[in-house]
Amino acid sequence: MHIDRYAPSPTSDLHLGNLRTAMAGWLLARREGGRWLMRVEDLDRARVRAADGTERRQLDALRRLGLEWDGEVVRQSERLELYRAAVASLPTYECFCTRREIAEASSAPHGGYRPYPGTCRGLSGAERSRRRDERPPAIRVDSGGAEFTVIDATAGEVTGPVDDFVLVRNDGQFAYNLAVVVDDIDMGVTHITRGVDLLESAPRQAWLTRQLGGSPSRYAHIGLVVNPRGERLAKRDGAVTPNDLGLEPAEAVALLASSLGLGPCRSMDEALAAMPGDQRFVEGAVWSEGTLSPSR
Repeated sequence: MHIDRYAPSPTSDLHLGNLRTAMAGWLLARREGGRWLMRVEDLDRARVRAADGTERRQLDALRRLGLEWDGEVVRQSERLELYRAAVASLPTYECFCTRREIAEASSAPHGGYRPYPGTCRGLSGAERSRRRDERPPAIRVDSGGAEFTVIDATAGEVTGPVDDFVLVRNDGQFAYNLAVVVDDIDMGVTHITRGVDLLESAPRQAWLTRQLGGSPSRYAHIGLVVNPRGERLAKRDGAVTPNDLGLEPAEAVALLASSLGLGPCRSMDEALAAMPGDQRFVEGAVWSEGTLSPSR
């Protein structure tokens, strides 16, 4: 069975880009007669407290558009024992590097992901003890220099290196790459629909899925909504939520469905009926002057 999930972080209201990705995942799952699950990624409790009430508004926004999910909402903050057990089952080591040290020791395009060069992998016990007195360590997985290949509906086979990425931050918080993998395995996720900006992380997450005894999901990394400058749409771009724009649910569905190439459908049932069997939502969209247009 096709089982997908949508996993917002409750830090701000869902804007048109977030809702477009949610709609794409819902449509792909429903077209296959599958399930669409909901997970709230609320591990960062400080941000959650700062955004009090945002989770409720996010879920309400999805329901208003007809994006109903299957089963109960899963919250990461309630699953810490699962993450703890996963870390205990993996080969790991302590890392004392700062972000600046990692940036200086690794190479990546400006603003890109910087693979960890393994600086702390071979530290002696005495050196680790000394450094613990200076700062708490993060916990990294020892990947052994692996590579992994994922299957993406748009990009096909994507192979990438798996560096020794962080599992537990030095503040004791479980890291995103660990939590999402543990959750997807536990929830039985088989397909993942998300923005193309996350494609680079897929090989690492799929590799970790295999290490934890799961089967890697199939991916659909879809085009993003961007502003006129080509930057990913964000709240700083002004009125970008349906409420801010004064859109009724049918109007918001029509706007999003048109940007996905389905025409101005006014309900999710109409959008589902308009879905061709080979639709993959490759193209992104541009939000400009109150319009949401497919990018070409």
